[in-house]
Amino acid sequence: MAPQVAQPAAAVHNGPAPDDSNPVGPPSGLSSIPTQYTSEQTLRQMLKSIGYDEAREDGYRLKGIQLINSVRQSLHLPVKTFDTAAIYYHKFRIRFPSNEYNYEDVALSALFVACKAEDTVKKSREILCAAHNLRQPHDRKMPDDKIFEGPSRFTVGLERHILETIGFDFRVQYPQKLLIKMVREIFPREDFNKGGEGRRFLQAAYDMSIDLYKTFAPIKQTTFTMVLAILELTALVLETSPEKTERLKTATAWHAERACVLETMLDLLDLYTQFPKSTKIGSQFDLKNLINVKIDINATVTQEKHQRYHGWCDRCGPDVLDTRSLTPGSAISPATNSSLPGGNSVKRKRAASEGTQRFVFDVEEARREKSIVARYFTDEYEEHEIEVEEPIKEPEPRQSSRSNHPHRNHSHNHTDYGWSPYPRSSRHGHHNDRHRSRRGHGY
Repeated sequence: MAPQVAQPAAAVHNGPAPDDSNPVGPPSGLSSIPTQYTSEQTLRQMLKSIGYDEAREDGYRLKGIQLINSVRQSLHLPVKTFDTAAIYYHKFRIRFPSNEYNYEDVALSALFVACKAEDTVKKSREILCAAHNLRQPHDRKMPDDKIFEGPSRFTVGLERHILETIGFDFRVQYPQKLLIKMVREIFPREDFNKGGEGRRFLQAAYDMSIDLYKTFAPIKQTTFTMVLAILELTALVLETSPEKTERLKTATAWHAERACVLETMLDLLDLYTQFPKSTKIGSQFDLKNLINVKIDINATVTQEKHQRYHGWCDRCGPDVLDTRSLTPGSAISPATNSSLPGGNSVKRKRAASEGTQRFVFDVEEARREKSIVARYFTDEYEEHEIEVEEPIKEPEPRQSSRSNHPHRNHSHNHTDYGWSPYPRSSRHGHHNDRHRSRRGHGY
């Protein structure tokens, strides 16, 4: 007999429509919302959590960015690849100290990821070979050399950690393109001839845009804020006519805040006054002139009643203001770095809990998903009190040990069970008496 075909159920009137979709349940993994910008206060808290040694780590930061720029120029990569690699490098370095990852490994891996993100693809061997030829120009290698097999595998492995650190957020600012447009708006076309004021201004501003990525400003400020700060600071350093840059000070018309522009300018001046030889602009101008410009900007900040760092919380400030410097004998040292040649390439992965990491870019969607999933991870308990009557058992009667242990032969045992032993006198004496021939003890 053929099986009967199941007929579809009729629709229920005045009721909910049947739902054939999959049941709602918790998604697999953990959700994370990446942030594009980080405030100075949050940045210092993150650096404090990893034991940031300011004197040592600042040097590694400058060397890492300089290595990225040198390799980028050697491979003839565009400047946008440098911008992307520098931001990836900063975001990784504020999460992991130098005793876990060498700054050179992180810099080259960040450039490798940036080449993929900006569609200027280069193999890891090519990047490593370019870095090797820059360090040792007398011993030039080719990308297919066997010496790059181990470092290439490590670079590819470190790529995954960089992607997780940035949260798969590939949004990056490119200030150079906007900078060139605004400089052309300030100066007429004839000033860009050879030796003209506009050409000299553009060259200084472009070099300053490269130096800006040696600070943490690119992960704190927007593109308009960085461009306005570069233009105003270049005008102050070159002593350009104030009429040409006067309209740039109305920051609200350029989608930026005046306090953020001043903060970026002071970040650049801190770099030029503390590390002038590691920058392009710092070595071109007199240090005394740069210090005077810094004094004038600090006076402007005080006059306009701005804070040194925009959005700084005074109540939380003392906890993170002066905690970046540690003792010179801290554990953060390149000597303990396991990512150097010959070290162990297995790294400690920082994860809050187990599970697959998911990155969500829509904040409202993440909140809606979290509210739906919350009920599946909430443990609810109900307490009930139940009275139960338990019967009390009657105590068992104790029996005398005399009835349980009958007397044995007196010739072998003279102990009465149940009573403590005591000496007895016997006519024939004890069984272990040495003088068996005597009838008594002679008393």
